[in-house]
Amino acid sequence: MPEIILTGIKPTGTPHLGNYVAAIAPALRLAEESNAALGLFFIADYHALTSEHDATRLDAQSKEVAATWLAAGLDTEQNIFYRQSRIPETFELHWILSCFTPKGLMNRAHAYKAAVAQNVEKGLSEQDKGINVGLFNYPILMSADILLFDADTVPVGQDQVQHVEIAREIAGKFNHNYRKQILHLPKAQVLKSVAAIPGLDGRKMSKSYKNTIPLFAPKEKFRKLIFGIVTDSKTPTEPKETEGSVLFALYQSFAQPESTERLRTAYAEGISWADVKQATFELIDSLVSEKRERYNYLLSHTDEVEQILLTGEAKARVRAKATLARVREVVGIRGAGFE
Repeated sequence: MPEIILTGIKPTGTPHLGNYVAAIAPALRLAEESNAALGLFFIADYHALTSEHDATRLDAQSKEVAATWLAAGLDTEQNIFYRQSRIPETFELHWILSCFTPKGLMNRAHAYKAAVAQNVEKGLSEQDKGINVGLFNYPILMSADILLFDADTVPVGQDQVQHVEIAREIAGKFNHNYRKQILHLPKAQVLKSVAAIPGLDGRKMSKSYKNTIPLFAPKEKFRKLIFGIVTDSKTPTEPKETEGSVLFALYQSFAQPESTERLRTAYAEGISWADVKQATFELIDSLVSEKRERYNYLLSHTDEVEQILLTGEAKARVRAKATLARVREVVGIRGAGFE
């Protein structure tokens, strides 16, 4: 059986440079390099409901994520591309897994703990204020996403490793209860060479910080965003530090090592900030310009995207049904013709 590589992106905003560097490009590269592997790439649209409650935005953002994967080079002949919402087996498995998940495990989930911590910082008497059950159960749904397809490898950022560990723990409890290896235990793969890409304000690029640079922003807007990055007041002739430089980190995220070293030397020799911004803009734009054209084409031809997704979803459901059949049988939910 081929190795199964699975990853998804939540449509909670327009895909940005950070999504590409930290998730999309590494996942595509991993699938490419593993000749015997099968990649499953999905749009985590139901996950987005924990925070996105505007129907028009959710639909638009889901289309943007789909177009981004395809424009970035996802081979849908060699891999399976689908929407989480079109795989009903995911949600049945989610309920079954919920019945084997200790509540204390969810209490320790990073996203829930962070939300509680924010309420405590605000001095709110109700620590769970504004926290919906979807956010609390989020790791169980992610476990269903992973376990339903017998995933071997889940490429994730460091902050997502816990979700894969939770999936392993839940699967282990399920298997132990029935004394059978029904659910396959996945492993996380963190690409340590990929650092968190900085946003416009120097913090990690994140939709929640509103400091992102859209991956396929129009060329002039993209240039304006790069040139709007705040720098220090050093003159063009003064040596500059690469440490803590948003521009250098951004450039390094896309450049080859030799190009990065040339820029590092230029910093020491006193390159102007305007020249650094121009070099950063030109480098990234050269890498995304063709992809931007493909992205814009796909957004204006959503019927083509829909057909690609429907084809992938049919393939995904064949695998999902097989896993769920094993699970139903072992838990005692049986019946002829049960679909």
